[in-house]
Amino acid sequence: MAKFAVPTLADRLRAAQEARQAQLQRAKAAAASPEAAERREAREAIVAARNLRIAARKAEEQARREREVAECAAAEAEAAAARAAALQAEQETLAAKEAERARREAAEQAEREAILAARRLGRKAKKRRR
Repeated sequence: MAKFAVPTLADRLRAAQEARQAQLQRAKAAAASPEAAERREAREAIVAARNLRIAARKAEEQARREREVAECAAAEAEAAAARAAALQAEQETLAAKEAERARREAAEQAEREAILAARRLGRKAKKRRR
């Protein structure tokens, strides 16, 4: 009968250390291989191209925002100018109406004065005739 060997703690620790060393050796060999260097360079090129595209998109977005701000400012300036022109026209219209009203009132006042003057003259003429 074969005796079943139970590994001791030292055996397990040694086996784990050997497995770590073997894994480390494989990783070093894979990192030093020319294919790994090519893959790393390809990844770096992809990352660089992606970063360029992102930067271009950001610059384009910034330019678009600046255009929109400029267009908005121009539209607001145009609207303000239109409001100012409308206000000026309204003020001119009101001033013209006020001038017309004042002229009419002056004409009516002159007419009333003329009527009153005629009445006074008529009364004076009546008094003289008596």
